[in-house]
This record gives sequence, structure tokens and C-alpha cells, in this order.
Amino acid sequence: MNAPIVFPMIPAASKSLWFFLIISLVLVAVLVLMLWLAWSMQNVRFTVSNEGLRLQGDLWGRLIPLSSLKIDEAVATNLNTDKDHQPKWRTMGTGLPGYSAGWFKLRNGAKALLYVTDRTRVARIPTTEGYTVMLSVGDPAALIDVLRKQAAP
Repeated sequence: MNAPIVFPMIPAASKSLWFFLIISLVLVAVLVLMLWLAWSMQNVRFTVSNEGLRLQGDLWGRLIPLSSLKIDEAVATNLNTDKDHQPKWRTMGTGLPGYSAGWFKLRNGAKALLYVTDRTRVARIPTTEGYTVMLSVGDPAALIDVLRKQAAP
């Protein structure tokens, strides 16, 4: 009896395979979400119309009616110097280096919906809904001006 004798293990129950399947599905879902987020953060748009201000591009997009915007209080700001309005806590959103989108608490305690990529060029628009919208655009003053013209009677 010089030849080795092999004793195979009893195959694992199907529960083990289900575990791997579920984990794999979760990982695929996370990968799809991350790819969609990467795509959407490059394709965010802000549209001004008779309906209001439409934020398009990711999970936090919405239409904010013109009547809900306090356009007379809107300003162009630089978040590097405007300390009171700097985001302090992300409550529900995306916070990546160079990209903040979603709901945040500001240093002054206010709630804000952010789409900020360039902290030096931000349109800050308060709403009657208890939050402020903060958007990075090439010309924040021009966005605010278009909103004012759209809201004018």
C-alpha cells in the first residue's frame, strides 16, 4: 500500500453558493452605481425656464419652481472666503475631492443642496423651502441674472 489514498471532502451545501452569488450581485450593483455616478457628475446641467430651475444629472436633481426661489437674495460667492456658507457636514449626498452634490449642513447651520465643483464660482440661491441651492457655474452672476429676468412679471 504505497499509493496515496485520497478522501474528498463532502461538497458544501448550496447555502455557500448563495452567499457568493449575493455578494457578487451587491458588488456588481455598487460598481454600476459608481460608474453611473462618474458619468453623471460629468453631465450635470442647470436649466432655467418658465417652470423654474431644473437641476439634472444625478440622484439629487429636481425642479425648483421660480416661486420657491428667493432670487432677490441670490448672490455669486466664493466659498473659500465666504466662511458662513461653506459646507460642513454631508447629510445625504456625494462628497468627493472636487465634487460635492446633495444635501449638506453649512457652517452657519443652514441646510443646502449643493452641486459644487469649483468653490470660487458658486451661485448661492436661497429658497422658501428652508434650504439654499449652491451651484458651480462658469458665470454665477449670469445665472442669477437669467433667473431674475425669468421671474420678472
